[in-house]
Amino acid sequence: MDLFEQHRLQVTEAEAPLAARMRPRVLEEFIGQDHMIGPGRLLRRAIQADQLSSLIFYGPPGTGKTTLARVIANSTRAHFIALNAVLAGVKDIREAIATAQERRGRYDQRTLLFVDEVHRFNKAQQDALLPWVENGTVILIGATTENPYFEVNKALVSRSRIFQLRSLTAADLRAIAQQALQDRERGYGDRSVKLAPEALDHLVNVANGDARALLNALELAVETTPPDETGAIAISLAVAEESIQRRAVLYDKEGDAHFDTISAFIKSVRGSDPDAALYWLARMVYGGEDPRFLFRRLLILASEDVGLADPQAVVVVNACAQAFDRMGLPEGHYPLAQATLYLATAPKSNSVMGFFDALTAVKQEREAEVPNPLKDASRDRQSMGHGEGYRYPHAYRDHWVAQQYLPRSLQGQVFYQPSDQGYEAQIGETVERRREAQIAAVLDSQAIDPLEVLTFGPRDRALDRWLQRTLDQMGEHWGHLRDRLFALAPFQRHQVVLDLNAGSGLLTWEALRRVPEGGVYAWVQTAAEAESLREQAAALPSLHQPTILTGDWSALEANLTAIAPGIRFDRIVGRNLFIQAADKSAIARQLAALLPPEGTLLLAEALPRHSQRLYPWLAAETLDADLYQRWIAAEERIYTDPANPLVNWDETDLVQALEAAGLTVRLQVEPWITGRTLTPAVIQSWFSDRTDPPSYATHLAASLTPDEIAHLHQRFQQTLAHQQRPWRRAIAFCTIRPAAAGPDLAASP
Repeated sequence: MDLFEQHRLQVTEAEAPLAARMRPRVLEEFIGQDHMIGPGRLLRRAIQADQLSSLIFYGPPGTGKTTLARVIANSTRAHFIALNAVLAGVKDIREAIATAQERRGRYDQRTLLFVDEVHRFNKAQQDALLPWVENGTVILIGATTENPYFEVNKALVSRSRIFQLRSLTAADLRAIAQQALQDRERGYGDRSVKLAPEALDHLVNVANGDARALLNALELAVETTPPDETGAIAISLAVAEESIQRRAVLYDKEGDAHFDTISAFIKSVRGSDPDAALYWLARMVYGGEDPRFLFRRLLILASEDVGLADPQAVVVVNACAQAFDRMGLPEGHYPLAQATLYLATAPKSNSVMGFFDALTAVKQEREAEVPNPLKDASRDRQSMGHGEGYRYPHAYRDHWVAQQYLPRSLQGQVFYQPSDQGYEAQIGETVERRREAQIAAVLDSQAIDPLEVLTFGPRDRALDRWLQRTLDQMGEHWGHLRDRLFALAPFQRHQVVLDLNAGSGLLTWEALRRVPEGGVYAWVQTAAEAESLREQAAALPSLHQPTILTGDWSALEANLTAIAPGIRFDRIVGRNLFIQAADKSAIARQLAALLPPEGTLLLAEALPRHSQRLYPWLAAETLDADLYQRWIAAEERIYTDPANPLVNWDETDLVQALEAAGLTVRLQVEPWITGRTLTPAVIQSWFSDRTDPPSYATHLAASLTPDEIAHLHQRFQQTLAHQQRPWRRAIAFCTIRPAAAGPDLAASP
C-alpha cells in the first residue's frame, strides 16, 4: 500500500458515518445478542478459542451481523477476506479461494471468508463456493436478513451453524447511544452534547431495535444543531423528532416477515380474535402489502375456516373486495377491515374504525416480533422452531381455545369494541367472555412462554450417538427422574446450563444434548468425580465438553468467576442438593445469585420426612405390642428431631428457604417407588453402632434398649434378608425463578 492509498483510507475512515465509525472492534465493546455471545455461550467460546466453523448470521438490519463478523476478524489468527454479495461475482469468489489456498500452502493459515448479504448470491455463485467450504479451504461467515433455509443453498446451510440475531432492546440502544456520546476518538466525546432524556427516549423508540437507525438519527441531530454560546449542542425532543420521523417497519413482501405476518393474521382470524386480527392487518398495510392479496387470502379463509357455519361469509368478503376496487385507497381500508372483522366474529358493523386504532398503535408503539407460535410453521419448524406452541382451534370444543395472538407487549390491548346494534349485539358477550379467558390464560402462563429457537447447527451424528448411548446407559428409574426434571421448563439451543451435583453425569449429558449452541457447566464436590466426568467426556470435541468445576459450595462462585466472569445461567438443574445441607438458606442464596431475572432453577429433591419407614415391614403381631408401638414412635422421632437438620425437613421447609432467598417456587410432590433388595449387608449397616453419621440403630437407642434393638435386628435378618421390597419416597419437583420474574408461580403440595 502506497502513501496515497493509506491517506485515502484514513480520510475515508474519518469521514465515515457515525454508525460505521462506532462499530465495535472487540467482543467487550459489542452490545446486545447475549443469547449468542454472552458469557459461556458456544459462539463466544469458539471466538475466544479461535475454533470457528462455518457460520451464518440471520436477523433484521442494524442488529450487528456485519459488526460481529468484523469482531471475529479482529479476534482470529486466520486470514480474513470480506465480500459483499451485491457487488461480488464468481470471479471474486475464485480470487478469494486462490488466496485461501496460497495462505494454507505457504503459512498453514486458515481463511475466514465473510459474505455480507449472502442471500444475494445466485445459485451459480453459491455453487461455486460450496466445494471450498465443504473441503475446509475457507470457513464461511455469511450475513443475511432473509431466512437462510430458503434463500441460501441447502448444502451450505447444512454445513453451517445458524445464529439468529434479535432486534436490540431499548436498554441496548440506550447503551449504544451513550457509547457514541462518550467515545472521544470515534464518537462525540470531544464535543459537549446534551441529549435530553425525552429526546433519547424518542430516538430509541422509533429506531425500533435498529442500532444503525439510532446512530444515523443521532448523527443528524448533532451535526445539524449549532452550538450555543457556551459551545454546548443541545438535542431537544423537537430536534430528535426531526432527525428520525418515521418508524422503520421490517416488512419485505417477499421475505420472512411477509410469510410470518400473513400466517399470524390468518391464525388470528381463524382463532376468532378480532383484536389480534386488526393488529396484524395494520402491520401488513403499514408495511405496504397489496390489499388485493389480503382480500384473496380472506376469500380463501372464508371458505376454509368459516364455510357453512356462515354461508354469507364469502358473499360479504367478495362484496367488500368489489367495494375496495371502486373506492381505492385510503378509503378502501374500511371494507378491508370490515371483511376481516366479519370473518373473525361474523357480524357486519361500523366497528371497522378499530382498524385505525390498530394502525395508530403500529405507528406509535415499538414494533414487536411475531410470537413464535404464530410464525409460519410450514417452512422451518424443524430447524428454527417456528410455530411451536400454536394450538389449532379446530381441535378444541366450540372450535376455540384461550391463547394469545397479539405480541407480548400488546397483550390485553382492545382494538375492536362490539356495538349494541343489530346482529353485533348478540356477539358482544361472546367476545368479552373470550377476552377474559385469554387474559386468564396469560396470568396462568399457559399462553406465553413460547419456545424460541435462535440458533441452529448441523447435526453431529457421532456426537448424537455418543450422547444417546450414554443416556441409554442410565437405569430406568434414573432416566425417568431425568426426563421428569427436564420437562419442568423448555430448554433452548443457545442457553447456558449449570448442572449441580453432577457426579453421575445423569443431568449433564441430557443438558449437552439440549443446548448444542449454548454451554454446560458441571459442578462436582470431589476430584474423583471430576476425573470420572472428564474421562466420560473425552470422546467429545473440546468445544462441546462440559466445563467441570470442583469444590464445595463456598468455592463455587469463585471458581465460576475465574473461568467466566459475570456468568449467569439460563437454567440450573440439580437433584438432592439440600439432602445433606444443614444451612439450606445459604445454598438458596447462592443459587439465587447465579440466576438472571429470566432464569429458571429446576430441582428434584427427595424429602427425608416422607422417606420409607422400616417398621411396616415387620407384622405387628410378630412383636410385643408395647415394643412395636415404642419402635414406631422412636422411628418417627428421627424425622422430627429439631437437632437433626439433615432429615427433619419436608417441602414446607424447602419452600421457606428458597423464598427467603428472593425466589418464587412452584412445587409438585410426587410419590416415588423403587425396588430395593434387602441384603444381609444392608440390614447390618442399618443396625450397626455407627455414630458418624448415626445409623438407624443409633437413632433408636434414644428410646429402645440394646436388647430390644438386637431383637429387631434378628427379626429383620430372619424374615427380610434377600427379599425385594418397594422403597417409597416423596420427591419434590421444583420450578424456581427470581421473584420479580415469576409472580404466577405458587407453591403447592
